[in-house]
Amino acid sequence: MSERYHQSEVLLERALKTIPLGSQTFSKSKTQYPLGISPYFIAKGQGCRVWDVDGNEYIDFVSSLASITLGYNDPDVTAAVRAQLDDGVIFSLPHRLEMEVAERLVAMVPCAEMVRFGKNGSDATSGAIRLARAFTGRERVAVCGYHGWQDWYIGSTARHRGVPQCVRDLTHGFAYNDLAALKAVLEAHPGEFAAVIIEPMNVATPAPDYLACVLELTHRHGALLVFDETITGFRFANGGAQEYFGVTPDLATFGKGLANGYPVSAVAGRADVMKLMEEIFFSFTFGGETLSLAAAAATMDKLVREPVTATLAKRGEQLRKGVTELIARHALGDWLSFAGHPSWTFLVIKDAPGCSMWEAKTLLMQELLARGILWIGTHNLNYAHGEADIARLLAAYDEAFPILRRAIETGRPGDFLHCEPLQPLFKIR
Repeated sequence: MSERYHQSEVLLERALKTIPLGSQTFSKSKTQYPLGISPYFIAKGQGCRVWDVDGNEYIDFVSSLASITLGYNDPDVTAAVRAQLDDGVIFSLPHRLEMEVAERLVAMVPCAEMVRFGKNGSDATSGAIRLARAFTGRERVAVCGYHGWQDWYIGSTARHRGVPQCVRDLTHGFAYNDLAALKAVLEAHPGEFAAVIIEPMNVATPAPDYLACVLELTHRHGALLVFDETITGFRFANGGAQEYFGVTPDLATFGKGLANGYPVSAVAGRADVMKLMEEIFFSFTFGGETLSLAAAAATMDKLVREPVTATLAKRGEQLRKGVTELIARHALGDWLSFAGHPSWTFLVIKDAPGCSMWEAKTLLMQELLARGILWIGTHNLNYAHGEADIARLLAAYDEAFPILRRAIETGRPGDFLHCEPLQPLFKIR
């Protein structure tokens, strides 16, 4: 066992006896954090920092898979939750917070005329697809991006074990920024598509008019356009990517940053479509759980009151400039690049001769984690990240990049790794 991560590894060994992979989430498991160089359990968080069970401190650029937009233990959110806790968590009838948070969403999000809540992003995307199928009377779905764990989507990926073939056959993937690819998918089954669901942006920036053309093409084929804003919502702009890019879908789904990490998600959209929620079955015992709704109300109020999204963009541009300069300085431009919206960016890694992208990513993780940076290849900024935190990350990159450069030059990354390299889970973007 490693000295730095001793307690994490002891707890992992214990967790594996009762929990598959030792975690409830693939992206937080040992599949994504190599044994020997990684922490596995976090004890607490404050602002943009977290502490693992061994007492190691990190500046967290994962931000709980982008669900933390304001920072861990944000005082306004925590105060709202504590106040609501005195009144209760769940009741036998709705609480007014359901209505009040829905009203905030309608006020902020361009497409939102009515709203229903779930707990996870997968709840919301699955609800939107069921709604689209009910509204159109059709079954096929075109997908672009990552949309959760439910059968209708995950069956189209390499992780499709347990999903019936008849369900898999109804989902059709298409490449981002390739309008011809979407056109071909829709034309292959004319009159059969209920919805096109897309992450409006992830790694790549949409080409000029791409999203507007996707909307027009979707409507031309009689389908509904769904923006999966599970991550882009409340990061790109208060009204999400649809506000940022000026394209309004029929439906949109939200999660993650909606409540600064508390478990709540939402389906929002046109009233004529959303009214069908009265007829389809989309119902949760905990859909109106009040602590998460209180957190959502406090989060959204802070987004309106303070320059949250503007600050994320400013910090992200500082990071983009710094990383781009470092890639050039260390002559790594053939293998590294920087992409994404400033609030949610990616260090894009390519295979090099003798050093695969997975070996390179593992090596960077090893070096960054050792320097107190929690990192999985993305920079999921939150409002608590300051200029000094960005500078710390850049300093860590400045020390890690020469090590990566030597691993590539020698073609022997194993000489630099203290663990087995990562293996791909499945390609989602």
